[in-house]
Amino acid sequence: MRHNTIDIITLGCSKNLVDSEKLIRQLQFLGFKVNHDPKVIRGEIVIVNTCGFIADAKEESINLILELCNAKEEGRIKKLFVMGCLSERYFMDLKNEIPDVDKYYGKFNWTQLISDLGKAYNNNIVNERCITTPKHYTYLKISEGCNRHCAFCAIPIITGKHKSREIEDIIDEVKWLVKQGVREFQVIAQELTYYGIDIYGKRMIAELVSQIADIKGVKWIRLHYAYPHDFPMELLDVINRKKNVCKYLDIALQHISDNVLNNMHRHINKKQTYDLIKAIRNKVPGIHIRTTLMVGFPGEGEKEFNELMDFVKWARFERMGAFAYSHEDGTPACMLYNDDTPEDVKQNRLEQIMGIQQIISSEIQSEKIGKILKVIIDRIEGDYYVGRTEFDSPEVDPEVLIPVNERKLRCGSFYDVVIKDADEFDLYASVVQM
Repeated sequence: MRHNTIDIITLGCSKNLVDSEKLIRQLQFLGFKVNHDPKVIRGEIVIVNTCGFIADAKEESINLILELCNAKEEGRIKKLFVMGCLSERYFMDLKNEIPDVDKYYGKFNWTQLISDLGKAYNNNIVNERCITTPKHYTYLKISEGCNRHCAFCAIPIITGKHKSREIEDIIDEVKWLVKQGVREFQVIAQELTYYGIDIYGKRMIAELVSQIADIKGVKWIRLHYAYPHDFPMELLDVINRKKNVCKYLDIALQHISDNVLNNMHRHINKKQTYDLIKAIRNKVPGIHIRTTLMVGFPGEGEKEFNELMDFVKWARFERMGAFAYSHEDGTPACMLYNDDTPEDVKQNRLEQIMGIQQIISSEIQSEKIGKILKVIIDRIEGDYYVGRTEFDSPEVDPEVLIPVNERKLRCGSFYDVVIKDADEFDLYASVVQM
């Protein structure tokens, strides 16, 4: 156990990671030594930033808390604090069921933790953070919360209504991050395309992205978690116009059947969804669309599932994930519908839909063979440099592998490469000789 050392463990999504990075910066400024996601717990204080979105994530968070309570009982750590989505949602339950935790905080009041350590929160560094990703890329959170209230989703229960950050505040953070060496920004929010309505009375995502793109040193901007209903088409003009805005859009569609979309409270129908995908592809030729789909939602019979499979074949998403529905406590779907599709049927549908996507992904990857693409190098792994194109977000998308014995490359730098081979997940390339 190391005196004045704090271990922070972050579970869940990149939005949680941003919170942890801001907390780490505050703690380091106050003189603490902080380790993020250490392989071995050695600090005298441990802070767990939890996820409470789905059952598996909740279970992971609770199991870790119990494990750390045991470490505290054995004297291996002195104090244990819990923050984040799980404790925001189940604050009193956790406090009553696991009282060995020294204190619980929600998702938004973690700044109180600083004063509980006998220190003062520093408002002068509120837009600074300790980057825990590779230094050349980071996540930029532009808002919290969501006003959508999709029937299956617990996020509004946890985070509350949509709350945008002011443009000036975000721009200041980007400028500071660029000075730290960040070149690539993953712009994230629970609902990216709603940005600005609560502050400015209108959607301002296009204006925000345009202003970020104009900052010297910003080389790539990638957009995550758009919503299809009332999609701001002017954003597509910015993607086309600004060379450093990647031709990439993460937009969760969930389903295509009118019946299922209505049950999901998605406020969009089948025709509108087809029209939107057509418009996106027409306005931004070459764009790579990432989406998420759900199988087994109440109201999805064989007819509705077949509609979904036909849609996937038609849309040919460059990036797609899918998951099987399960009830989440407190959501409208949990109260309104019976989860009456058997688990084996859900899993079978999941395998079918991902089988279709696997073929599509392989074909799209193969189409890149012979093309010259720009990549950023993230790391060295075994015999390869591992990089990504503008069409690939960190952690979730395919990577580009370049033999290390070709020539010396620098992590965080950009190179033009020619694609030599492809498989379902990765591209294999050589650097273009200048």
